[in-house]
Amino acid sequence: MDQSRNSFASTEDYIATFPPEVQRLLQEVRETIRSAAPEAKEKISYQMPTFDLHGNLVHFAAFKNHIGFYPGADGIASFKDELSAYKGAKGSVQFPLDKPLPLELIRRITAYRASQNKARAEAKRGKKA
Repeated sequence: MDQSRNSFASTEDYIATFPPEVQRLLQEVRETIRSAAPEAKEKISYQMPTFDLHGNLVHFAAFKNHIGFYPGADGIASFKDELSAYKGAKGSVQFPLDKPLPLELIRRITAYRASQNKARAEAKRGKKA
């Protein structure tokens, strides 16, 4: 599907554009992120489902052959050994659609990013006081 022309109002709208099996995988990723950072808010950013907690936390998206997960450069670097089996770049990783999703790893990366964002927000509050 060519999503470059779509503008999604919600994560549900985004997920609904995919075949049922991909929808199931996207929902698994979404629920895993939600369980690791329950206080994070969902939004669409860069036309992808995004979780926000004192700023962007993580993004995820579906493609023809993989689920992209975007925890930022530090999220990737901090888990580089565990992510070495997957294709990726400085701030992203690709989980193939034909392999089981590493949901526990996604949970731990999300929790790590949540702690980073919370610490940064606390530091900013401390400077304002």
